[in-house]
Amino acid sequence: MSGRVPLLRLDGVGKNYGNIIALREVSLEVHAGEVACVLGDNGAGKSTLIKIIAGLHRHDSGTYEVQGEPVEFASPRDALDRGIATVYQDLAVVPLMPVWRNFFLGSEKRKGFGPFSRLDVDFMRRTAKGELLNMGIDLRDVDQPIGTLSGGERQCVAIARAVYFGAKVLILDEPTAALGVKQAGVVLRYIVQARERGLGVVFITHNPHHAYPVGDRFLILNRGRSIGYHTKDEITREELTSLMAGGAELQELAHELESTSRTVADELSE
Repeated sequence: MSGRVPLLRLDGVGKNYGNIIALREVSLEVHAGEVACVLGDNGAGKSTLIKIIAGLHRHDSGTYEVQGEPVEFASPRDALDRGIATVYQDLAVVPLMPVWRNFFLGSEKRKGFGPFSRLDVDFMRRTAKGELLNMGIDLRDVDQPIGTLSGGERQCVAIARAVYFGAKVLILDEPTAALGVKQAGVVLRYIVQARERGLGVVFITHNPHHAYPVGDRFLILNRGRSIGYHTKDEITREELTSLMAGGAELQELAHELESTSRTVADELSE
């Protein structure tokens, strides 16, 4: 791997829930200015991996390092304090509140003191619009309810918010899963924007066609295990798609189906 110290590094990480092995011997590096894609179908272990990185769950084996220092987060706040922000697929937004209010939700800026303290609305409006513009998101009206934005636009507001509040590593949980082609393209452009601003991005997805154009590293999970970990120059889009689809398993299934078809045909011809 690279000689640089990664922003985030997992080495041989495992997680059990009772007798159930959710993750086993999973390794991943996330560098500044890179996108690390984690691919896998439902049940592959992606959610467990997110929860460990984000501080929701502790790993049972292996090591988790942030900028070269071993960590065991007790809560998501611990991870956030170290610059690791997670944007979940079901975004924590209040649909009827304006964009700027959602941008600062839970971290509202105030002015004045004591009983004269009040929300600094002008600052929050101006800052939200400016930060969104810096990410390439040109919203004419940050007073509009965030619920009126498209799914892709809401994802992008969440990304810009994390960047503004000091994220060094951005974890994106299936941000394109529920989006059409055009809106997915919007989100992918903002992932590239975050990378170009020097963030390390962990892009969780089940879609290799979304991952390959923006990814620098690819971790493929299957039933809690890594079945491939490659840099972009080590794997083609077609190879990634084949691994993701379970290439060898599909070939075996195809042979079984072909054999079954021949057997049925022989029986019918008798």
